[in-house]
Amino acid sequence: MHLRELNYVVALADEGSITRAAERLYMAQSSLSHFLQQYEAELGITLFIRTSKGLSPTAAGNLFIENARSILYHYRLVRNEMYDMEQLQRGQIILGISSFRGSYMIPPILKQFYQQYPNITVSVVEENSIALEDKILDGKVDLALVALPLKKLNHKVEVLKSDEILLVANKQHPVAGYLHKKDTFPFGWVDLKEIEEFEFILSDYDTILGIKSRQEFRKAGVKPYARNTTITAAMAAALAREGLGLAFTYRSCIGHFDDAVYASIGKSGVYADLALAYPYAEYRSKAAVILGKMIYDF
Repeated sequence: MHLRELNYVVALADEGSITRAAERLYMAQSSLSHFLQQYEAELGITLFIRTSKGLSPTAAGNLFIENARSILYHYRLVRNEMYDMEQLQRGQIILGISSFRGSYMIPPILKQFYQQYPNITVSVVEENSIALEDKILDGKVDLALVALPLKKLNHKVEVLKSDEILLVANKQHPVAGYLHKKDTFPFGWVDLKEIEEFEFILSDYDTILGIKSRQEFRKAGVKPYARNTTITAAMAAALAREGLGLAFTYRSCIGHFDDAVYASIGKSGVYADLALAYPYAEYRSKAAVILGKMIYDF
């Protein structure tokens, strides 16, 4: 049994498809299919049931996959400890962050990190905060930037800062006429009740933005009109900047767009706390701790 083979089986389980797993592993679909047939023959056990919808693990397959994940995870921990003994001359970190926030935050942080530690590889995993909690629990990432409140994690995390949730629209959108002045630069604020006639573009229920926006609608007694309710945060903001509705975004992700206007939600604003989360009670590599500090100081 080799680690490469375990990686193949885990990839098949994660993707539920030989085609997608092969793409993830950068190998030919036929080669991966042949591997699975041969591997099951050598084990004398069927790991996956083939269906029209893809691969589904058998009971024995689930047991094998669970242990394969554990072996790969503990191998990564041991490897990180050995790299630490070499004083950060080599290493690998798996960082989890949302695609939307990560596109703004991570490039300058990684540039700084690689300037100081050019031989350490940072692999970025992009998911929403709730999915990242699962990856922390499963030990699939070394650290992750998540939005609070936590849904599944119950161990201590390092709170970084509060990120304001803003309304985004095109400058020509009539919502601009409903902006109230705000003492703090640069945003005005809006009352959701006053703008309920307009169309909104909402993120899914399993995202922090999706949850927070719906909470604010309920507080304001507003039933929003929205044709799109499962849009990613990045796409929702892009559509809103084109004047196709009103969307919610994070202050850390507003960028520089000449055609956009932003507003706080209510006079006091709405915030989501950001935190760094690590796998529970496990060894933290020096490289992961250093990267975490760079994110903290950003």
